[in-house]
Amino acid sequence: MLKVQTLREMTRDELLQKKHDLLDEQFNLNMRRSLKALDNPLRLRQIRREISKILTILHEDELGLRKLAESSTSILSGTDNKSKNEDNKV
Repeated sequence: MLKVQTLREMTRDELLQKKHDLLDEQFNLNMRRSLKALDNPLRLRQIRREISKILTILHEDELGLRKLAESSTSILSGTDNKSKNEDNKV
């Protein structure tokens, strides 16, 4: 089970990726459940709650209640955003 504090330290892209992974896992477990009994049926409830936590954190960020962690490196260039901004000032 994920802690809310660790989720808040993630960036928006990381949270969206985590949500996508959980939705895939939930779909697979539901398919397996329709065919046979699951080894750990409690996992479906855990996944549902983790997705809800992620959606809540994303919504809080949209409303401006709490800000998510900022990405320190650019995905495209792989450089630090601060140093990139300083280079543009010179």
